[in-house]
Amino acid sequence: MKFNLKVVQASLIAAMATASAGSMAAVFPDFQVSEGSVPGSGVNTFTADKITGNYVEIVTFTPTGVGTGTFDTSIKWQAGQYVANDGTTPLTTQLGSFGSAGYGLYALLQGSGTFSTSGAGVTTFNFNPGGSLNVWIDPNSNTTFTAPATGAGAWTTGNTGDPDYLIASGALFGGQGTLNPTLSTCVGGINCGSFGTSTSFLLTALGSQYFTGPVPFYNVSFQSGQLNSFQVAGTQSINGSLDVVFGVPEPTSIALMGLGLVGLGVSLRRRKQA
Repeated sequence: MKFNLKVVQASLIAAMATASAGSMAAVFPDFQVSEGSVPGSGVNTFTADKITGNYVEIVTFTPTGVGTGTFDTSIKWQAGQYVANDGTTPLTTQLGSFGSAGYGLYALLQGSGTFSTSGAGVTTFNFNPGGSLNVWIDPNSNTTFTAPATGAGAWTTGNTGDPDYLIASGALFGGQGTLNPTLSTCVGGINCGSFGTSTSFLLTALGSQYFTGPVPFYNVSFQSGQLNSFQVAGTQSINGSLDVVFGVPEPTSIALMGLGLVGLGVSLRRRKQA
């Protein structure tokens, strides 16, 4: 059978163009939520494609050379709002509402990685695979949080006699962030960088009653956020925004397809020469 590599290459280019266009259009996969599964909440179901929120991070930097080192981080994230229509339409839900029907949603994440700072003062952070992610429902939005002493420790919670319940767990696949205090957007120490990470995402039995669709639910979550300015030394407390979407194809998938075709082309050329 004759194999037309040019056709395959053209198909890959079309796929990459489609993925790029989709990325530019910020198309986020939909998911369904049933708030009636939260104890004390009223029955309410809706479709969203993004969760916005705020995080506080305790991170400890350990130098290994000039401008290089490792870091350990412990993050508390609290969801603020569900959004639909590819992240453009905030939804009115019971999340964060006051009163007997309101509830909270939070996540605790621990991870580690490496960093390097250039002569221009720009620092790049690379997350290692691993760590831990746990996502919880706080039925009455009354959980208290205590930060760890260092980034290697875990956040502790109090006033969870409701009780809070675990809805999902996972671990980091990896990710990268950049801190650049010279950015024109870095005004007053705000919006001085950004980051993106990906994690595995496995619902518990209770979580499947809250995130009801699709079935099975997405097994990957993606986080992106904004960094406020901080010193890359010792132990720091950092805060900023962090948004979550599910099931978006990783850019590395396209890269792996490209590498696969390169290998296929080499193989075909060898076969033709033989």
